[in-house]
Amino acid sequence: MAHEEGQQHPIKIYLWIWLLLFVVSFFSYMVDYMNIQGFWRPTLILIFMFVKAGFIIAIFMHMQWERIALKLAILGPPAAILVLIWLMALEGGYIEDTRVDYYGESTFEPQAPPHH
Repeated sequence: MAHEEGQQHPIKIYLWIWLLLFVVSFFSYMVDYMNIQGFWRPTLILIFMFVKAGFIIAIFMHMQWERIALKLAILGPPAAILVLIWLMALEGGYIEDTRVDYYGESTFEPQAPPHH
């Protein structure tokens, strides 16, 4: 059985990804510069963040050239955690709605502690 030394990837790939990271970062900064508010602000920031993370993981961490088993072993647990966080957020909304339906809106207003 022949033993392979390391494989070399063309530097052109790394330079293109580096350029794409700059372009995506530019758009990410434009979200702040243009003062985008509301639903689109966090949505665009998260989209640009995941795109940049995907490029970095795929190319600079060499995941694109790995076997599917290794990809699933590394990327599966974070994906499962994200699904569980999403489920907890759904449950939290349900619990909040149920509490409000049963007890009504809270009238509690916190008071500042007295100064001595």
